This record gives sequence, C-alpha cells and structure tokens, in this order.
Amino acid sequence: MPDVVTPGYTATARVLHWLTAVLVLTMVPIGIVMANVDLGSTGDWLYDIHRSIGVVLLPIVAIRVIYRWANPPPPLPDDIPAIQQLAAHMTHWALYLLLILQSFVGWIATSAYRAPIKVFWLFELPPIWAVDQAFSERVFVLHRWIGFVLAALICAHIAAALFHHFVRRDQVLLRMLRG
Repeated sequence: MPDVVTPGYTATARVLHWLTAVLVLTMVPIGIVMANVDLGSTGDWLYDIHRSIGVVLLPIVAIRVIYRWANPPPPLPDDIPAIQQLAAHMTHWALYLLLILQSFVGWIATSAYRAPIKVFWLFELPPIWAVDQAFSERVFVLHRWIGFVLAALICAHIAAALFHHFVRRDQVLLRMLRG
C-alpha cells in the first residue's frame, strides 16, 4: 500500500478515545472477576470500583458523541472498500450506543437490587428504579450480555486497527496515536 498521509484525529478526540479505552479495559476484567469469583469484602470493593468507573464513563462517552457530531472524524482513506468503511462507522456508533446503554442498564439493575452506587467513596448516586430483586437479576443478565457484545466489538475494533497498521500498512491507527 502506498504510504499516503491521512488526516489525524484532534487532540480532544484522541484524549477522549484513550480515556474511554483505559476505563473500559479496566472495567471489563473487574466485571468478569466480581461476577465469577467470590472474593468476600474485596468483591465489595471491586463492585464499588466497577460502578464508579461506569459513572465516570457515562458522561465521557456522552461528551465523545457530542464532540464527534460537532467535529466529524477525518475520512478513511479512499482505497478502503465501502463495506469496510460502513463496518467501521457502524462499529464506532454501536460502541457509543452500547457503552451508554450499559451504564444505564447497570444503574437500573443496581437500583432495583438496592445496592449503593458509591462513586469513588465521594458521593452516592440515587436509585433510579424501585426495589425488585427478581427484576434486578434479569437486568443484570442483560448487563452481562451487553458486556459480551461490547467485548466482541472492542476486539473487532482493536483487530481492525492492528490490521490497518500491520497488514495494510496505512496510517489509520496512527491518526489516533499522533493526530
């Protein structure tokens, strides 16, 4: 592939992207461990961290969506097939939608369970759903499935970035690294 310079993302877009990535890639393993391993009081601490990161992630993703609407990303190189460009756009919007949905689903399920949502032990979010443990359990199943879909999309997103960098040898990945 020719080494054509493509426009990069803005500094704001890059900061929001990598901040989101760090938070999500921290949350996923914490969520897996806390849901599958009985850690006693350490498990409670993991739940608090997981919820806290989710609370922080929600406005960050909302800001990302607003920023992206106001500042469209640079176009993909012209030699990328239209179907791949569509897949890239759909993956990005699915990630945004599911990250926002996941935060609300977790908040609803936790509220229905009536567990406190302590945000880094600084304050507590109010419940947004009436107590209903059976409903909470069903919503937590949905939360888990959204997590699986998010994990698959994140893997696809990372794989596509690495494909562009190592196979196509274009600058698609570098636009998010250096602008």
